[in-house]
Amino acid sequence: MGTTAKYLAILLLPAMLAACQTDDAGTTFLASDDGANQPVPTNYRPEILAFMRTYLNNPVGVREAAIAEPVQRTVGGRPRYVVCLRYAERQMDGTYREVRERGVLFINGRLDRMMPNASDECAGAVYGPFSDLEKMQR
Repeated sequence: MGTTAKYLAILLLPAMLAACQTDDAGTTFLASDDGANQPVPTNYRPEILAFMRTYLNNPVGVREAAIAEPVQRTVGGRPRYVVCLRYAERQMDGTYREVRERGVLFINGRLDRMMPNASDECAGAVYGPFSDLEKMQR
C-alpha cells in the first residue's frame, strides 16, 4: 500500500466509525438508519427457520411451535419489526423444555437477532401454528 493510500485510510477510518451508532440493546445501526419507515419483513418465515437451525442445539423435534405476524414495536428507542415465537425445544437427553417465548428482531426487512426476553415486545401477540419449525431436520 502506498503512502498516500495509508494516509487516506487513516483519515477515513474515524469517519467510517463515526457513521455507526449502537443502541441500548447493543445493536449497531448506520447513522443514516433513523428507524423510520422500516420495511415489513416479507421472507420472515424462511429466515427464521434458517436461523433456528443454528440457534437451537437440537433443531429436531420442536413442539408447540407458534408464530405471530410481524408487528412494529419500539426496541432500543427505534421502531423495529418484531416477530414473536413460542416453542418447546428438545434437550439432548430427549426431554423437553417448557414453552419459551422469543422475539426475532428485523432491521430493514432482514433478520437481525433473537431477543431472549421479549415479554414487552410480544405482549398481546396473536399466535398461529408454525408447523415448519416442528418439521425441521438437521
